[in-house]
Order: sequence, then structure tokens, then C-alpha cells
Amino acid sequence: MKQHHHHTEGEQHSEEGHLHESKEDHASHHAHMVDDFKKRFYLSLVITIPILILSPIIQDLLGIDFSFPGARYILFGLSSFIFFYGGKPFLQGAWEELKKKEPGMMTLISLAITVAYVYSSLTVFGLSGNNFFWELATLIDIMLLGHWIEMKSVMGASRALEELVKLMPSEAHLIDEAGNIQNVPTSKLKQGDRLLIKPGEKVPVDGVIIKGESSLDESMLTGESVPVDKFKEDQVIGGSINGEGSLTVSVEKTGEDSYLSQVVTMVKEAQESKSRTQDLSNKAAKWLFYIALLSGIITLTIWLFLGQSFVYALERMVTVMVVACPHALGLAAPLVVARSTAIAAKRGLLIRNRASFEGARNLDAIVFDKTGTLTEGRFGITDIKTMGNFDEEQVILLAASLEAQSEHPIAKGIFEEAEKRSLQLVEPENFQSLTGKGLKGIVNGKRVMVVSPGFMKEKNNSYDEKTYLDLSEEGKTVVFVLVDGQLAGIIALADQVRESSKIAMKRLKELNIRSMMLTGDNKQVANWVAGELDMDEVYAEILPHQKADKIKELKEQGLRTAMTGDGVNDAPALANANLGIAVGAGTDVAMETADVILVRSNPNDVVSIIALSKATYKKMIQNLWWAAGYNIVAIPLAAGVLYKMGIVLSPAVGAVLMSLSTVIVAINARLLKV
Repeated sequence: MKQHHHHTEGEQHSEEGHLHESKEDHASHHAHMVDDFKKRFYLSLVITIPILILSPIIQDLLGIDFSFPGARYILFGLSSFIFFYGGKPFLQGAWEELKKKEPGMMTLISLAITVAYVYSSLTVFGLSGNNFFWELATLIDIMLLGHWIEMKSVMGASRALEELVKLMPSEAHLIDEAGNIQNVPTSKLKQGDRLLIKPGEKVPVDGVIIKGESSLDESMLTGESVPVDKFKEDQVIGGSINGEGSLTVSVEKTGEDSYLSQVVTMVKEAQESKSRTQDLSNKAAKWLFYIALLSGIITLTIWLFLGQSFVYALERMVTVMVVACPHALGLAAPLVVARSTAIAAKRGLLIRNRASFEGARNLDAIVFDKTGTLTEGRFGITDIKTMGNFDEEQVILLAASLEAQSEHPIAKGIFEEAEKRSLQLVEPENFQSLTGKGLKGIVNGKRVMVVSPGFMKEKNNSYDEKTYLDLSEEGKTVVFVLVDGQLAGIIALADQVRESSKIAMKRLKELNIRSMMLTGDNKQVANWVAGELDMDEVYAEILPHQKADKIKELKEQGLRTAMTGDGVNDAPALANANLGIAVGAGTDVAMETADVILVRSNPNDVVSIIALSKATYKKMIQNLWWAAGYNIVAIPLAAGVLYKMGIVLSPAVGAVLMSLSTVIVAINARLLKV
């Protein structure tokens, strides 16, 4: 649960300013790094062209001769520039890793380019042998390209959501205590301030309507394409666009507490959340660093032992160490992670915990909260049965005139129906709430009561029991409207089942994943909703703390379980599940404990998580095999295990194969689609 803090105006202002700066810093830092890799890549690529032309191996391959006095020194100079300028990010990264005594990907890359550069430089200044300058240049180019692609992908994932920050208006119409309106910077607003939002304007901050009604376009924030009707006491989200009505809103959340800020923070967390598979490739890099060193030393020793010249043995050693650098392995997981993060963000799925997200591909069961997740979360009238001389509109008018005084969900359902029908409500006299039984009062001179079935039984009032039972068995809530002691009508209400829920349950069946409902609601209602959706299991009348116990129980049965909920009462269950999914980021949901947040309240997105998780994992494994497979084949060939058969991997072929595997991995990652 979130704690709410009260701030002074000064504190609030500084907090807002700090938040804005930190978001801009994060975005600009990321953008700067992307531009840096892009610049280094293009400049290195241009300089690689003369290096290729001047390299003896390339000239031999093409059957041409560009040699001239001093050519090798020009080659050395150009290659030195690429090594120090293009290779700088990798050399710096290796230094950081070695300082921590944790050699990893950057150390492995640096080992390969340093060995290639030093050996090739020695051949320029007297050592006999072929130089590796063209391999050095192409390897650095490919690594810069790979990092640029990766960073652009990650940037793309955050850009869509960081753009939301720009949606916030910079000014708001503040209503002071005297009722005067003045324009103030949004950053100066504090909790409890009253604002006027005119038709067509953007809502500056999160708040609650205290006067007026309108429809709001929240599509940029929640993905909900249809404008949402808002009335008094409804919440509004900063960044949404007001429709035709004028609203007075009380400021509820500013700065870091606002919905928009939470979304941006979650994106940042999603980017910083390390993938388990990604860690696997980093561990592999660490071992490959040691393998590269060891293989190089063993290769040198064995060739010298077999009587080969030092120059030949040294070239074999250098080839092995260059080949052992798994450029492709280093990119295999990060590129796929970046791509899947971008796809997820576009679809309104915010991944907070990558390890749990990747485990979604193995789910056996998905448990759904009912209210607000599978259903709309608000009551609507489904049936009206009238008695005597009363018609539907009369019954609704009388009932709604009483219910307008109540905050109960049933009361809101009846009141909304009256509004839909444009009925002119009457202020009741002698209004009284009968605790747990209903309401009574005088409307238009008539004694009107809206009461529960329990009240009817208690007073032995007669009613059509068959109609009542039929409606109850469908999970509907039934109330009776009495006028001057006589039954005038029966009203049935139900929480509306989402259309998207039906599609989601059908898709889960096709995937052989069990769908379950976990709700605090009564069994009849739960069974009716589950029946409408054809769900596998229903657990009703469950208290909040029992939800977590039920999740533990399912896990003990060996079921990998996801929990989907939208409220604070779901938080313990979300935390206990293998995958916690919070539905509807616009509410104060249990975001802190969820692994994935669904921006839209659409159960179909739960199925999208599974599909994306499966596709991501499949693509990662493909990439790891492409990368590792190359190393498995190339290192022994480079060392010369098939020397007696006349097969030795030349430096040129080794570099071409390595470049090819890296390009395949990069392209394969970009092909991830769901």
C-alpha cells in the first residue's frame, strides 16, 4: 500500500522540479549515448574502407595490388584511430569490469581487439606474419553497430512513454478562496487546490471532480479508445483531454505520486531490470574470457612443441583469441530483451521484472480477481419488472430520487440509469437509510422504499419469488421498490462482464492454461460470471489474506501460477504468484508488488504477455545457439585440430564467420514479432 505524504508548497515545488529534471536527464543521457555510438560507428565505417583496400589479405582475395611505399604505415595509422576511437567504449568497459575483478563481455571484446591490434602493429614494425587490421576494424564496426541497434531499441521502448511527460500542460486555472481564477504553473499546485478545467483543455494533474460532468479522452494514457464519462467524485488523470463539459477538480496527486510519473518510473525500472537469460550470457562471457586466454596459451605451447616457428605459433594463438571473442553471444540476449521491451511498451505492457516475465512462457494457471478485472467494476441495471400501474420510468425515477442520496454501488447503478434516461430527479423529504436493508423517504408526496430481499422476508411482504430466484441465480443483485406500502417494481443489477474477458478466456483454453477466479464476492455472483466466461475453477467469498494463501496452495500443487488483480487487497497474492499482473495502471493498484503492469484494463493483454514471453525466449535461445555454435566450431579449427587434414581456419575466414554470426544474431533479434 502506498503511503500518502503531505507537502508544503515549497517542498512540492522542488519535488516537481527535481522529478522533471531527473526524467529529462535520464532521457538526454540515453539519447547522448545513442548518438555517441552512432557517430563512432559511422566514422569507423568510413575509415574501414581504406583499411580494407590497403590490407594485403583483401588484395589477395580480390586479385589486385594496391601496394606502394609506406602503405603499411598508413594502414597502421588508420587502424590505430579505429582502435582508440571506435574501441574506446569497450576498453573503458573492460577497465570497469577488471576493477571489480569481474571480467565479462567488455573484457572479452577488449581482449580480442587488443591482441589483434598489438600483434598487427608488431608485423608493421618488423615481425613477419599477416596483419589483422581489417579484422580489427570490421569487428569494432560490428560491435558499435550492435550496441547502437540495442540502445536505439531500448530508447524506443522508453520514448513512447517519456513522450507522455510532454502531454502535461505547463499552466493550470487555479480557483482561489474568493472564487477568483488565476493561471499558475502546474509545478506550484499542491494537494487540495481547486482547479477549473475548461472544455477541450488537458487535465493538468491527477484529481477528483467536485463539480460538473464531462467525457474525458484518456486514450493516450490508458489505451481506452472511447471517451470516458465522468461525474462528481470521479477521478481524472493528468494528461487526459476534457470533452464538452466544464469541470472543477480538487488536486489529489502531484509530482512523483501522479499516474504519469509512475508510468515513467516503471519504464525506467523495466529497462534496469536485468534478464536472467541476459545474466547467463554475461556469465558465459566471463568463462569465455578465461577459455580464450587458456586456449591461446595452449595453442602457442602445442605448436612450439610440435616444432613450428614462433611466428606461426603466435599467429595461431592470436587467431584463436580473436575468434574466441563472442561478439554475437554478447548481443544475443540484450538485443532480444530490447526488442521485446519495445514491443511490450507499444502494447501497454510495462515489464518491471524481466525474470518473472520470461517465466510466463511456462505458466499452468492464471488466477483472476473478478471485480474490475474480469468485470467493469460497476453495477448496471440489467432487468426491471414493474407491478400494478407503474411503468419502468416511474419506478426508476422514484428509486433514483432516493438513491441519489447514497454512495452505495447499487445506488450509483440506479442513479446512472436515471441519468441515461434523462429523468428529472426529485429531492426526497424525510430521507432515511435503513442499515443493511435499504432506503426510505417521501418523493412527490409518496412514501417510497428501496429495500433488500432480507427486508421483504422480515416484513413478510409478498413478491414474485420465481422471478427473484431466477435473477439471483444469474448472480444479479435484486432490490424491491415499494410505493405507499405496495410493490411497484423489482430492479436487478449486476457488475458488467467485459467483452474482452470472454475472448481472453477462450484464448487461454487454446493454450491449455487453466483459468481461475479468486474473489471476495458471493458464490452466486462468482459462479454466474465464471459461467458467462467458461472458466475452469472458482474460489468465492475469499478474504484478502486468504487470496495469498490460495496462490501458495496452487504453487504447492506444482502449478506455475500468475495472479491478475487491480486492487490493494490483491497485493499479497500478486507478490506470492510466479507472475504478478496488475490491471489498470490508472488506479492505486498494487504496482509495487506486480511484475507486469497492464496500462489498459484489458484481460486480453494477459494472454499477450504469455505470447510475448514465449516468442522472446524462443528468439533468445536461437540467438544463443547461433553465437555459441560459432565459437564451438571456430575455436578448435583456429587452433589447428584438423591441421593434418589440411584444414586450418585462417584469420580472414575466422573474422568473416564471426562477423556473419554477429550480423545473423542482430537481424534475428529484429525479426521478433508476436
